[in-house]
Amino acid sequence: MALAFSTKAGTLNRLQGIMKSARIAPLRTLTVADWQADQPSCLSATRESLGEGPWIVRSSCYREDNLETSNAGAYLSLPNVDAEQLATAVAQVIASYGAPLPEDEVLIQPMLGGVIRAGVAFSHDPNTCAPYRMVNWSEGCNTSAVTSGTGGRVWQQAAASTLTPPPSMAPIVAMLDELLDLFGGTPVDCEFAVTREGEEEILWLLQARPLILSSPPESSAHQAARLESIQHKMARGMQPHPFLMGRRTVYGVMPDWNPAEIVGIRPKPLALSLYRELITDAIWAYQRHNYGYRNLRSFPLMPHFFGLPYIDVRLSFNSFIPADLDDGLAGRLVDHYIDRLLAEPTLHDKVEFEIVFSCYTLDLPSRLERLAKAGFAKHERDAIAHSLRKLTNRIVHPKDGLWRSDAAKLDTLNARREQLMASTADPLARIYWLLEDAKRYGTLPFAGLARAGFVAVQMLKSLVAVGVLSPADFDAFMSSISTISGQLARDRATLDQTTFLARYGHLRPGTYDILSPRYDEAPTIYFDWNQRLPAPESVQPFALTLPQMREIVSLLEAHGLQPDPVGLFDFMQAGIELRELAKFHFTRNLSDALALMAEVGAQHGFSRDDLAYSDIGAFKELHVAAADPTEVLLRSIEQGKARYAETLRISLPPLISSPDDVWAFEWPETAPNFITQKQVTAAVVGCDARERLSGAIVCIPNADPGFDWLFAYPISGLITAWGGANSHMAIRAGELGLPSVIGAGEILYRRWSGARQLHLDCAGRRVDILS
Repeated sequence: MALAFSTKAGTLNRLQGIMKSARIAPLRTLTVADWQADQPSCLSATRESLGEGPWIVRSSCYREDNLETSNAGAYLSLPNVDAEQLATAVAQVIASYGAPLPEDEVLIQPMLGGVIRAGVAFSHDPNTCAPYRMVNWSEGCNTSAVTSGTGGRVWQQAAASTLTPPPSMAPIVAMLDELLDLFGGTPVDCEFAVTREGEEEILWLLQARPLILSSPPESSAHQAARLESIQHKMARGMQPHPFLMGRRTVYGVMPDWNPAEIVGIRPKPLALSLYRELITDAIWAYQRHNYGYRNLRSFPLMPHFFGLPYIDVRLSFNSFIPADLDDGLAGRLVDHYIDRLLAEPTLHDKVEFEIVFSCYTLDLPSRLERLAKAGFAKHERDAIAHSLRKLTNRIVHPKDGLWRSDAAKLDTLNARREQLMASTADPLARIYWLLEDAKRYGTLPFAGLARAGFVAVQMLKSLVAVGVLSPADFDAFMSSISTISGQLARDRATLDQTTFLARYGHLRPGTYDILSPRYDEAPTIYFDWNQRLPAPESVQPFALTLPQMREIVSLLEAHGLQPDPVGLFDFMQAGIELRELAKFHFTRNLSDALALMAEVGAQHGFSRDDLAYSDIGAFKELHVAAADPTEVLLRSIEQGKARYAETLRISLPPLISSPDDVWAFEWPETAPNFITQKQVTAAVVGCDARERLSGAIVCIPNADPGFDWLFAYPISGLITAWGGANSHMAIRAGELGLPSVIGAGEILYRRWSGARQLHLDCAGRRVDILS
């Protein structure tokens, strides 16, 4: 017969003498009634049964650790209590209950000595409700950082995994499995510690309670079937490919067209299908080829695993190889890039800056020395430099630079959109052509201008690397940039609501998400129109000194780069500004299309919530085919809901290097991107706490341009979970001189966004939790 959970003390008492996989320290339980009736007897009985201390005095209230609510951390526990402190400690724990019941308890146990590892473990993932064994721990004796959610490492493994856990995790997994067996399969949450006795590590169970899940857990068999499908898909994708350089691939959520930043880790089906349609299925490769890189047309960049999108990193790295580079050398480069990423996985959101060589910069010769250590001969490094120089000159040419023709396409996009929206075309035709034009005249030139923007930032960084500019000069140049986002903040301070929304109303925080309201659909969510904000400081122009100009002239000539200093800085400014402008314009097409999809859906009885599960293919089908709209949309929505239910059950690492990673992995801490050289100490708020934004460090999940409304408020700092060194928010923060941490990663973001107050030291690349 299965055991039943009781209080903290009651559960441990029932397990004592039964548990085989872990030890339980001796315990003494006092009820509130016992304590109030005879304190001296309670104290003497404790010393008789547990010795002279030190002890840990722990809460064991009937309002915690039950099947309805855990109330984790709600009540007091006091460690390292000696005999003189025991009475006071018991009284303090009881006082923390508020209005204690007579049957409420206090649990007293000896303090464990020699603890080398401690933490918490779950039989199921509290986020996905799937049967993943999860361990959150820290090395050493202090569990407070783990239990408070402010620190520690996280490892997880699927219940049916046949992989052998790491030696330090195996006993904890065995303990979880034993607890599940003893409690009849009820999901369990436990606290543990590991001590060392001689050469042996001893696992101690400190607490076991039911794990409260938001939905019923699925079976391990269902989970295993899904993970096997993903594993097989990855194994096929990691094989050599006849049309690709490189022996193998890895998958990541942040390299290149980083889906984690743009659509999120688990986008709804419509958002995912739109991102594929507009960029990652084809447009991305056309742009790279147009700019002089290898031809990867017809290769989709972003596979997904039951709805979790990833970038095929081998494919991405192939696309950064100049088209005229020898195949043998290209293949070795791709393999080197992948090996470097696997050796330094924290670079997964910085691959274009730290791993690949995708353009010529003034410090390229010194950076290429890294290849010498990897076995690339001098003539091979010279060949790489020659190809990159030729490619870069085509991009930055003062008159014929490729970015100029891309910038001109934006005018065509806007003209065609106005013509389309003024026509009598039906909503389905408008949806179709808004998206077709968004690809041809929007995302294609945007991809090119994004490449130009990257080259611009790389070139700017190289001027710092060779000593022509200082880090302060870099910040000053970035602050001199005038992007569309900066103009938004200025217009918010000066324009009336109607005029402002006519210009910016199409923006939405989730660019591809039909559930994310546009500014003009819900203006009061984003702005307080009764508050007149002060106008931001005007942009200060950046100026070079005469010695800097002369040095740049000399460097450009020596490296064979075509622009003069003025032309180079004009390109760098235009590249960064136009990237943001192109994004602003193509997202208007996308946003208008989403609004029309909502209109079409409503005509057939479907809400926006329903349509979020549909696929853009359904709307394209309705445009070209004589079909029942209700039937087509319903079928798409039902399929999307079924798939998304599976999406929510899956947890995968941000960088996948082996098919086995689908079964077990440790969540990595990333190396965030720190913007500016400034420091700030401030309270931490989420973006939905509009009344507390002023002066705060604001936490947002990704670097989507739809969050630009935040900059209409005088915030003090910014942290994003996802986003690269050259992402929209990184550029925006640099423009504003706003201390920011872009791309913290899931673990650090969870830790920092849960704090009350932080200190950001961007120059020192530190984030300190103050409270």
